[in-house]
Amino acid sequence: MASVEIKVPALGESITEAVIGKFYKKVGDAVAVDEPIAVLETDKVTIDVQAASAGVIESLTATEGSKVKIGDVIGLIDPSKAGAAAGKPAAAAPVAAAAPVAAAPASSAGSLVTPVARAVAADKGIDPTTIQGTGVQGRVMKDDVLKAAEGGAKAPAAASTVMSAPTGPRGEERVKMTPLRKRVAERLLQAQSTAAILTTFNEVEMTNVMRLRKEFGERFEKKHGVKLGFMSFFLKAAIEALRTFPAVNASLDGDEVIFHHYYDVGVAVSGSRGLVVPVIRDADQKSMAELEKSIAEYGVKAKNDKLQLADLQGGTFTISNGGIFGSMLSTPILNPPQTGILGMHNIQERAVVRDGQVVARPMMYLALSYDHRIIDGREAVQFLVRIKDCLESPERILLEI
Repeated sequence: MASVEIKVPALGESITEAVIGKFYKKVGDAVAVDEPIAVLETDKVTIDVQAASAGVIESLTATEGSKVKIGDVIGLIDPSKAGAAAGKPAAAAPVAAAAPVAAAPASSAGSLVTPVARAVAADKGIDPTTIQGTGVQGRVMKDDVLKAAEGGAKAPAAASTVMSAPTGPRGEERVKMTPLRKRVAERLLQAQSTAAILTTFNEVEMTNVMRLRKEFGERFEKKHGVKLGFMSFFLKAAIEALRTFPAVNASLDGDEVIFHHYYDVGVAVSGSRGLVVPVIRDADQKSMAELEKSIAEYGVKAKNDKLQLADLQGGTFTISNGGIFGSMLSTPILNPPQTGILGMHNIQERAVVRDGQVVARPMMYLALSYDHRIIDGREAVQFLVRIKDCLESPERILLEI
């Protein structure tokens, strides 16, 4: 029976090469159909290379950290040993000079570990298949591995790929930036060097939004199968503001301003490798429930490294919620070629004056970073005021007033 090639899959439009971030398998390991063999890192997404056939890894012709192109053959699978491999536990791929890792109890369990969790487990000398996962369908996440490392017996430390001497308390570690992190850095520098970025601030009282969530949250979840969060309110409020101030929904192409008559809003979600910004297409045409479902689906995809390039492309405006990490105030950076990004922050009870009385109210600071080449300061301030009005009186969103 002929060997089956392990090929680099299509990575999406405009992506022609990637870096092998980690091998999950080594030569001689059993593999099941569609089981991840390696993880590829690009400047935009992270993708698993999956086995096209069951069998045993016959050879691996690439190494971790090497660049590969679409269609490259990086190894071979011997399918004639699929029967014998079916009952053989799948071993986790080792890292250089890593401590031995115990064999997994079942080969199918390997697919229930995220790429990042697998890498962290290898570094910690932990078998990830012995950890109870908290992800979708019990998938083991990075945090699950870290908790296991803290709570269990201390595993032998794996040697770092590049570790300088000495290795004592003043030791240093030098690690190459991933392609994704390098791309993020490039885009941040691009935004700061090519756009005239200013930020304006305001604050919003969240009393009425919180009241609606408390009053209708249970019925909303029962009917729609998804929790009523804060983000859908902010999306609706932002769309109303974008309709009023179309320059904030525009982009700059050379010396031309493109005014978009649609609303594809990027929403920053926390992934296994940091924040990513998938785009909700035609957000203005979606109900609150549809928006919440889109956000929830993207959140699961991000944590499980399942976001596709198409999920991240485009976008006419972005909303970032640093409040989930406890941020009080920040100045978000534009996502070129967009001209505006809204920053949400954490909600805290603060003393405010209402009708001449000092009272405690749940308050949030809002930040709008914008490209001053297109948007005037007056427009930016009024844009935030419009969002503030919609959130403090949510009926404005329903009535579109």
